[in-house]
Amino acid sequence: MAEADAGGPEPAALPGAMPNRLPENAPAADFDPKAVAKSLLRATRAGTLATLDRNTGHPFASLVNVATDVDGSPLILVSRLSTHTANLEVDGRASLLLASTGKGDPLAHPRLTLLGRFVQIARDDPHEPRIRRRFLARHPKSELYAGFGDFSFWRLNAVSAHLNGGFARAADLKAADVMTDVAGAEGLVAAEVGAVGHMNDDHAEAVRLYATKLLGAEDGAWRLTGLDPEGLDLARGDTTLRLPFAARVTSAEQLRKAVVDLAAKARDG
Repeated sequence: MAEADAGGPEPAALPGAMPNRLPENAPAADFDPKAVAKSLLRATRAGTLATLDRNTGHPFASLVNVATDVDGSPLILVSRLSTHTANLEVDGRASLLLASTGKGDPLAHPRLTLLGRFVQIARDDPHEPRIRRRFLARHPKSELYAGFGDFSFWRLNAVSAHLNGGFARAADLKAADVMTDVAGAEGLVAAEVGAVGHMNDDHAEAVRLYATKLLGAEDGAWRLTGLDPEGLDLARGDTTLRLPFAARVTSAEQLRKAVVDLAAKARDG
């Protein structure tokens, strides 16, 4: 962001930012906030959605299932009969909290708050089939009601994010810090459907090795649910994982090499 002219107004802070409030040593030297934020964004299945109450403006928090678009934008599937949907129809501004869980103090685990504006995806939107496919791949049971007339997909156009990974591990982030650049990756996006199906149908063993050998997960029937220029999304039941690529991938040819290299690495390990 360009500096303000001398004597001019200070640039407005991004939503959720903590100017002059974070300690000087945050984030810690061994902490990569962008990587942690992207991992949380891609691997978390559900989050707390905070909308603005349409009657009074009070924050209204609720729980929603979450998936991501190719560029990482959060996706939700909600009913018009829900309060949060009625709120979004009046004012799309919202925040979404994604938190990892585990043993011990819940606050010892990282969490990411994304802020922006939700936009409803119309049934005839050209991107709706991709959004529907990616969401249902992450949440297969949602297919039971995804076709109901009162349900629709919404996409968060993020403007900022705040990551808290513990003491001295907090960071204010711009949308570009957590989103995935898809410029020039049209070939990869077009190949995603076929590539995911091919890996799950013909290379299930490689997918299993990705999860168990490269990510240290429990053994089981792992499958791919999506891919993008930065990595693969995996799932087994209600457990979801993120496997990043070693380098950015933008074409089907680069994808083939990346998944072969990952499989070789997994087998060597």
